[in-house]
Amino acid sequence: MCSGNCLRKSSLWTLLILSAGLCRASQVVDLFPTVSPEIVVREARLEDCWEVAETHCSSFFPEYSFPLDFVLRIDRLVGMLAGFSIPNGCRRVCLVAVVGSSGGESLLFGSEDIRIGGFDGRFSINKGYVTGILTVDTVADFLPRKGPLRQRRTGIAYISNVAVREKYRRKGIAKRLIAKAEAQARGWGCRAISLHCDLNNPGALKLYKGQGFRCIKVPEGANWPQPKTTPDIKFNLMMKLL
Repeated sequence: MCSGNCLRKSSLWTLLILSAGLCRASQVVDLFPTVSPEIVVREARLEDCWEVAETHCSSFFPEYSFPLDFVLRIDRLVGMLAGFSIPNGCRRVCLVAVVGSSGGESLLFGSEDIRIGGFDGRFSINKGYVTGILTVDTVADFLPRKGPLRQRRTGIAYISNVAVREKYRRKGIAKRLIAKAEAQARGWGCRAISLHCDLNNPGALKLYKGQGFRCIKVPEGANWPQPKTTPDIKFNLMMKLL
């Protein structure tokens, strides 16, 4: 995870990251929030997929240029649609902050029961423009385990893949995405919410501490999964009680 972000399952994407070593493993966050009433935070829909991929790749891999940047976006898109299988009993939702959409006034098509990965299967005429993204789940892939790695943590939601487009930073978008993720986790019955924060990103650390997250010390030598990114990235595990 890049500061609360883990790089999700997508073979080409992971290979490119590890070979190039250029992952921006720092959270792309807004540090000085201002009032931004035109922003609506909601669940991502299938129509948002390309903009979600674009937001993620432009935020975490700004050094890449054509054609590699385009390949990364395609790979991210495929990963979201085909590689987001989750274990039975677990939940995952992708949240987006959109501008130019009135939210409740959108005319939706499709069924709420149709989901692909973490995406709502419905479409809207009044779509809006994606300015920020966040994924929250209960899969617990990157949480310390009480026993064997196959024994998953329960009751703790996990935030990942938080990014805000450069043009829309410092408008409180990351803060609003986190607040929505916390509300979603409460709705799932979770007692806490967690994330990883890059040790080299004091801005992200400041944001999360301001939102009530606290650093959790994991015992040295503990056998637990680490977020998938370049080997030189070090993280703080942070958690907040709900």
